[in-house]
Amino acid sequence: MDRLFMENGFISLNKYGEELCGDRVMVKSQNPEGSFTMVLADGLGSGVKANILSTLTAQIVSTMIDSNMSIEECVTTIAQTLPVCSVRQVAYATFTILHVTADGVISLIQYDNPDVIMLRGGKNYEYARTEKVIAGKKIYESQFQIQLGDIFIAMSDGVIHAGVGQSLNFGWERPNVVEYAESKYREGMSAKAIASMISDACKDLYMDHPGDDTTVAVLRIRERQTVNLMIGPPVNKEDDERIMKQFFSLPGKTIVCGGTTSSIVARYLGTKVETRLDYLDPHIPPIGYIKGVDLCTEGVLTMGRVVEIAKEYSSASEEGYTEWVGKKDGASMIAQLLFEDATDVNLFVGRAMNPAHQNPEMSIDFSIKLRLIEDLAQYLEKMGKRVKTNFY
Repeated sequence: MDRLFMENGFISLNKYGEELCGDRVMVKSQNPEGSFTMVLADGLGSGVKANILSTLTAQIVSTMIDSNMSIEECVTTIAQTLPVCSVRQVAYATFTILHVTADGVISLIQYDNPDVIMLRGGKNYEYARTEKVIAGKKIYESQFQIQLGDIFIAMSDGVIHAGVGQSLNFGWERPNVVEYAESKYREGMSAKAIASMISDACKDLYMDHPGDDTTVAVLRIRERQTVNLMIGPPVNKEDDERIMKQFFSLPGKTIVCGGTTSSIVARYLGTKVETRLDYLDPHIPPIGYIKGVDLCTEGVLTMGRVVEIAKEYSSASEEGYTEWVGKKDGASMIAQLLFEDATDVNLFVGRAMNPAHQNPEMSIDFSIKLRLIEDLAQYLEKMGKRVKTNFY
């Protein structure tokens, strides 16, 4: 089970005219027992009230499930905490729970949200459901063993209502979503990419004016993949050999950032740095090539853009998510390796001051590099990656 990684990604569209989303997704994947929990809650209505109610529901349910409390206790607590609307006689918030135990058993617990879509081998998989009535609420529960490659797509009802009265008469019903997901699925697609794909379709059906808060949350069962990134030379030059040996002894793909660092790496590998002057993005310095290294880029300027992309990627918004996908500049290629490919990231950060950065005319400072790395590590952890930072 340790070789499997619970990759998750979600995107929300706010109801047109609303600043806050009435849906909320909460993920807890740092349980000491190795379990994973994701909750999607949909608050009644839209705006501030719905946002507060969905946040309370997601937080309460995810915390209780992550603490190994029963679904009966969770639902009872929610029923007592969030009363039924006196006008509509419906619950203030609905929810979907995906909980994976350390031994690879998933529990799907669904209350009044559209049924979770499961893809196995890229095709729809119909799983068994058991109906329970808890605190007067009809709950559907499923439990089975996960497999490598399984994909679970949870959604709020904004998805199946997409296009109602606009591009479609009856909305984008669940069978249509299943068919679309099957047709667009490609092996290796990340959870975030799948969420974005379905979210984009909903946005198109709503003609860019969503009539309801719309959220897609995806869980993808994949193998672990390590990516190692090095930026900056060691403080003590005599440590070059030791640090290089440590870096290249690790499994996984390698990224080297910075001119001085690249020179040290090339010397250690007994080769040279090949530089190109192709500015694929006018704001990002060109990449280089070192035999034995997967990606070689400039340092701080490129890393600054990577952190900007990380901020966009780790948010629940669809804005800016796909701008960098497929691009070949250094920042976009680092983003691909770290955000889409990696599950585990080792950051090697040199503390030596780069002589080029001591020029008074340069606005780059060593503290900026450290701050960029700290921010990057935080965003990676928010994405659910395992991150280890090594300073030398």
